Amino acid sequence: MSDSIDGFLLTRQFRDTREGLELGFWAATDGLPLWLRYPQQEAVCFTPRTANVPARAGIRRKPLELLSMEGEPVDALYARTWRSLSELSSTGASLLESDVKPHDRFLMERYVRAGVTAYGEVIEHESYLEMINPRLKPWQQQECQQQEPDPQDSGRGDHAQERRPQLIRLALDIETRGSSRELYSIAGAVAGGDARVFMVGTDADQVRDGYLLHFGHDERTILDAFFAWVAEVDPDVLTGWSVVGFDLAFLDNKCKSLGMRFAMGRGPELASVFQGGNQRHTGPRIARIPGRAVLDGIDLLKAAFYSFESFSLENVAREFLGVGKLIAPKADKVGEINRLFREDKPQLADYNLRDCTLVNEILDKADLVSFAVARASLTGLALDRLAGATAAFDNLYLPALHRAGRVAPNVNTDAAGVASPGGYVMDSLPGLYKNVLVLDFKSLYPSIIRTFFVDPLALAVSDEDTRSVPGFIEARFHRERHILPGLITSLWAARDAAKAARNAPLSTAIKIIMNSFYGVLGTTACRFHDARLASSITRRGHEIITGTRDWVEAQGYRVIYGDTDSVFVLVGDGVPDNEADSVGQKLAQGIDEHWQRDLRERFELRSHLEVEFETRYARFFMPTVRGMPTGSKKRYAGLVQEPGKEAQLVVKGLEAVRTDWTPLAREFQRELLRRVFLDLPVESYVIDTRDAVLSGEYDDKLVYRKRLRRGLGDYQRNVPPHVQAARKLARPGNTIRYVITVNGPEPAEAQESAIDHEHYLERQLAPAADGVLQFLGTSFSAMTDAQLGLF
Repeated sequence: MSDSIDGFLLTRQFRDTREGLELGFWAATDGLPLWLRYPQQEAVCFTPRTANVPARAGIRRKPLELLSMEGEPVDALYARTWRSLSELSSTGASLLESDVKPHDRFLMERYVRAGVTAYGEVIEHESYLEMINPRLKPWQQQECQQQEPDPQDSGRGDHAQERRPQLIRLALDIETRGSSRELYSIAGAVAGGDARVFMVGTDADQVRDGYLLHFGHDERTILDAFFAWVAEVDPDVLTGWSVVGFDLAFLDNKCKSLGMRFAMGRGPELASVFQGGNQRHTGPRIARIPGRAVLDGIDLLKAAFYSFESFSLENVAREFLGVGKLIAPKADKVGEINRLFREDKPQLADYNLRDCTLVNEILDKADLVSFAVARASLTGLALDRLAGATAAFDNLYLPALHRAGRVAPNVNTDAAGVASPGGYVMDSLPGLYKNVLVLDFKSLYPSIIRTFFVDPLALAVSDEDTRSVPGFIEARFHRERHILPGLITSLWAARDAAKAARNAPLSTAIKIIMNSFYGVLGTTACRFHDARLASSITRRGHEIITGTRDWVEAQGYRVIYGDTDSVFVLVGDGVPDNEADSVGQKLAQGIDEHWQRDLRERFELRSHLEVEFETRYARFFMPTVRGMPTGSKKRYAGLVQEPGKEAQLVVKGLEAVRTDWTPLAREFQRELLRRVFLDLPVESYVIDTRDAVLSGEYDDKLVYRKRLRRGLGDYQRNVPPHVQAARKLARPGNTIRYVITVNGPEPAEAQESAIDHEHYLERQLAPAADGVLQFLGTSFSAMTDAQLGLF
């Protein structure tokens, strides 16, 4: 009897066996988890028909009606194992797409990304279901009743309807004896459910506030109890803070040292943590937990483009939730954990579990699991693979390319050639201004790809089109045979639908994917790397921004700055707010109409460029390059005032938002800007701040933070201040907190000398102030020296 089961893919794996290559996929379903097994598969790649490929046992060759990107006929090579295909690659044979992993190819050629429907016989086990060689279809295809996708519309157009799986999530955290290999406790908290702490000790179990504290007399006992509880909870997702590099890696090594199974996964397969990377570069650790995706909180935040001064759990929780860990950040954390383990194990359990609940609360507030689900559904990457823009591009592009009759080359890691320029940044006109409008091209680079058909296939077959569209560096693009423009079109429509449905995680994921395409085409890690592709995007962007500036100035307005996809237009003083906003709307509409006419007349193209009137700064500050009269780039500040709302200060690139400046300097510059913009007293504020610094009132805000990029012994000739401070610590971490004292740099947590307050006035407050004050005809020293001269 054949059944069908809907599921959401959690993990994927391939392995070589005596019977050949085997693929395995785990999926979450509405019932028991589902294990999809495909034994005796073959690894596949291609080779030019004229290529002489060494004959090897276990590899067969078959002619295909496909062409390489150069238009040469190709054959397929089928290998019984991945190892035999890899060994063939090492011979220097001319191979195409031999670096595409078997499980990725299996899914992408079926247009399966994350949601899947499996058809086949079901084998029932106690805790999971199994299907061997089932037929797979995308989830959406059955739900949305779509047919086989058109290669020209490889995006499928149904992303916004992707169903959201109900995933069980378990946050975990461990406590150890410092950096030793002694395990104290393991905490776990199911999002919205059960929570437990397993601790080494002889006390009786306790029911504490919202969780069970379970004691075991040694490490093996609490590991067995923890693994049994994980099997009972049966989470789809494991999460934590540095959960792979620390918690799971520690538990894996501990199990090995005790001769135990690392029983964190589903089914009969073993879980493991191993070092990523290759012979050239060591990568981060990778957790392979069968049937359970591993989502690290830090990686999720970074993938969603969150930015924090520090990604420590304490700092993120304080900024995001307003609460922190149960041991104060300035305390001797290791010493306090050791003390609690000796004297107050329940209190240590509270601390241990708090880290889990903080992670769950952060993920919930930012809706990060929904973001990861949306990303996997869009790209076909594994749920817990948060990096990998080039792999996502392959997943989306290669299936459509094959259906268009072509196969792709391998990634050429030694690729070189003409580099493409970056985004256009216009020289700025420094000063203090009123009424500055920001006109922004919506997703400029994706819009250029859509409009000008910038695409690897279109470039390869451009000679077949007598009306091909010109690019740059002698590139031309076929008007009809292309893939990427159609993919972006479908993603764009899906994003509009997601925004209309207020599905923020999906909307964000689509935006990130669309905007990654240019970066992928511009990197040598892309198998289609060609400077003509990236340059035809960026140089066209230069042309569009400069052309927009010229058009705006022809309307009688002044453009004071431009950056990649935006122009900053000065309306000036004496214009009422509503009239300034009206100017912004009219300019945006006029720019759209200008490019529609221009591209139609020059290239017979329909423009997909779209300009938004994004912001009006009631007051705006554009600084000079420090010590020079020329305007700076990517550094400015503005005040946004909307009716009925509190004025909002926006700062880009200045000291106020740079983490290598002290908290005092950042706060000082923000308040100074606010006062200048609102025409409030400035001199008294500057003098009062100077006096407070000299009196020691702000000593707690004078701490620098800087990461160690190398080992302390690697700094020999030039030893920067944070390294000098780090050398005074017994166990410095990766981030050094230090102050400048009369005896030089000292670690903040081990400061012995008096703070050098004059250093902070000269090196922090004065530079932060002078960029602004110069436009008021004064300076930090002029204000403070004049005041001192009165006495």
